[in-house]
This record gives sequence, structure tokens and C-alpha cells, in this order.
Amino acid sequence: MKIFEKIVNPREIRRKLGLNQQEFWTQIGVTQSGGSRYESGRNMPKPVRELLRLVHIEQLDLTRIKKEDFEIIGFLKEEDPDLYKSLKKAVRAKKKAV
Repeated sequence: MKIFEKIVNPREIRRKLGLNQQEFWTQIGVTQSGGSRYESGRNMPKPVRELLRLVHIEQLDLTRIKKEDFEIIGFLKEEDPDLYKSLKKAVRAKKKAV
């Protein structure tokens, strides 16, 4: 299953997070009325689904992410894959400990 196909019910995600439509949808640049239409079954464009996934499922703060961050990740993966894997493991272990 593709990432874009995983967002089945945005209303359910919003309710689990305890957010109203305005709070939920404005975080990804969608108006409350647009979000209401998506929650009612209107087809959600792939970019909106991906933003929903990143912000509300993966809990990423998009205001903190910079292009340079992705460049550093790509560089690390390419130049020192063992270090990248080690750091990735350490982050996952830290998340589980919390």
C-alpha cells in the first residue's frame, strides 16, 4: 500500500487528536470548510494527504524543517551509511524509552 493511500478517515484522526476542524486543518494550510469537505468524503489531493500524514500522524513541526536538513540526511546516508543506521537505531530506542 502506498503512503498516499493510508489516510482513510481524516475525521477519525482529528478526533483522536482532540482538535476541532479549524485547529486541525489550518496546521496543513487547508481552510476549515475545505477540511470539512474532505471529512465528508471528498477526494483529498495527494499533497494534502501527505501533509496530513507528516503533521498529524508523524507529528512533524514543518516550521522547524529546513532544506539543509534533508541535504544533511542525504549526505550522511551516502557517505556513512553505518553511522546513519546507528543514529536511526538510537533515535528509535530513545522514542521507545519515553
